[in-house]
Amino acid sequence: MTLALRVPEELSARVPVERRGPGLDRDAVRLLVSRGTEVSHHAFRELPGLLRAGDLLVVNTSPTLAAAVDGWVGHARVVVHFSTRGDDGRWAVELRDPDGRGTTRARAGGPAGVEVGLPGGVRLVPEEPLSARGDRLWWARVSVADVLGVLREHGRPIRYSYTARDQPLSAYQTVFALPGTDGAGSAEMPSAARPFTARLVAELVSRGVRFAPVTLHTGVASAEAHEPPYPERFAVPETSARLVNAVRAGDGRVIAVGTTAVRAVESAAGADGVVRAAAGWTDLVVTPERGVRVVDGLLTGLHEPEASHLLMLRAVAGRAAVERGYEEALRGRYLWHEFGDVHLVLPPDTARPAPHSVHCCRN
Repeated sequence: MTLALRVPEELSARVPVERRGPGLDRDAVRLLVSRGTEVSHHAFRELPGLLRAGDLLVVNTSPTLAAAVDGWVGHARVVVHFSTRGDDGRWAVELRDPDGRGTTRARAGGPAGVEVGLPGGVRLVPEEPLSARGDRLWWARVSVADVLGVLREHGRPIRYSYTARDQPLSAYQTVFALPGTDGAGSAEMPSAARPFTARLVAELVSRGVRFAPVTLHTGVASAEAHEPPYPERFAVPETSARLVNAVRAGDGRVIAVGTTAVRAVESAAGADGVVRAAAGWTDLVVTPERGVRVVDGLLTGLHEPEASHLLMLRAVAGRAAVERGYEEALRGRYLWHEFGDVHLVLPPDTARPAPHSVHCCRN
């Protein structure tokens, strides 16, 4: 889905909201609410009043990694974005060229066999493209087993050209982030959850809103091509599966915080709409044709008109609601990207669509 609109450059959120002025916290962003084609404007701090006792927020607990590392191909500088660790020990990586402004621009990922030098004498060798869809991401062999240690010592958060300057890794962690036992995490922040603060979570809990943690380790997104997501690691624990099923059996709503949470929980849902504990890889791409089985609403950032994430929004809310919401976001001068404002998509009524019969998840 491509929206017939253009997002002006000045609507890119260039720094985190808490760095835009004194006394601001993460929840000082704006919140656009869509109920069908009905749109209203709020502060994110008003979220507890927009939800109901019995609603369930599905949240992604994946922490963000310092996934960008400087390297060299011969005498030429490159930046390596580490995306996803494979089962065979290789990593999916993207090679990018520094642009002289502290950010990067796209470059060809190969060819296979080229040696990339990394700090500390570490070497990386791309072996094959990750997908037949293109050669932006490559499976690469790294000369050390502890790649996460390399990221901790030499990495920094992935940054794109619309941000004003480098931010500390803490700016890319959400309040829900939990370090895994294996140190795994996301190449890019599950940013829909960024505006939540501990105070806001406590207020939501006090009002009867519940939380279901899931995990989906996001890979590198494309700032240029907007491809659909590649397979990613996910986990839906038994307790969260039971919570989702219980809410669906009652009168609460299942609201995913971010497209990553949608992908995780929908990957664990059967054709019967029942969520079961699951873990592994998911190649699920949620589209209007596939539909959603368990998610009633979605809290998400504002995506570029070309982004594949808009297909997921259409699956949740329908095309008319998405187009109306984005028109209002532009008219209201909302801010885009991971440090920007957020969009809450709720159903216009309590009716749920029938489950779709197609399932494309690999567990």
